[in-house]
Amino acid sequence: MKFIGIIPARYASTRFPGKPLKLLGGKPIIQRVYEQVKGTLDDVYVATDDERIEAAVRAFGGNVVMTSASHRSGTDRCYEAYTKVGAGFDVIINIQGDEPFIHPEQLETVKACFDDGATQIATLVKPFTESDGLAALENPNSPKAVVDAQMHALYFSRSVIPYLRSVPREKWLSSHTFYKHIGLYAYRAEVLRQITAMPQSALEQAESLEQLRWLENGYTITVGVSQVETIGIDTPEDLVKAEEFLRLHGAR
Repeated sequence: MKFIGIIPARYASTRFPGKPLKLLGGKPIIQRVYEQVKGTLDDVYVATDDERIEAAVRAFGGNVVMTSASHRSGTDRCYEAYTKVGAGFDVIINIQGDEPFIHPEQLETVKACFDDGATQIATLVKPFTESDGLAALENPNSPKAVVDAQMHALYFSRSVIPYLRSVPREKWLSSHTFYKHIGLYAYRAEVLRQITAMPQSALEQAESLEQLRWLENGYTITVGVSQVETIGIDTPEDLVKAEEFLRLHGAR
């Protein structure tokens, strides 16, 4: 089975314009993401709509493909990139362009989900720990997931799920395993074609989580568990934290 990684990267961003090209430890963020994943997959491309990002990727020797500026989501951009450069690949992995500390182990975990021929879509979660604290659990920018006994996703939400009705809030993390969703997706090629042709769904619009469209339309999302902590960069403040993380731990 052949896996291609696509890293969607936009220059425009409400909270952090030009984010992919901001330097982290002397390298553009997009370069750090690319270098973290390229040795684990059969091929990797950055998919962008911006010539500045295209030039930066070519400058460090990466693969890049230009895509439309009108896409609603990274998944839509992934599919266009796949139609241009993905011939012969069985599974497309959508890699967040703002996760410079993504670990090869995480990619191996999501790849392993496709050992089951019935897997349509796969993603990752990480268990919250007591040391994360209640503020992290309740952060709406960190979506949560609940799964069934076969590790298929039942739902994703920006709210805390499940709600522990009979447990004091301060004891939630010690009483139940909550899952933080890691925004790494992998799709079989035909499934990716199908889900990008669908209109946005009611739940997707309510939570602003595109994976809810897939669940609403009957697709199964297989969930792998990772113990690796990553740092996403959404704001300039996040970049400061990432610099400190890099200083302490280095690129993994």
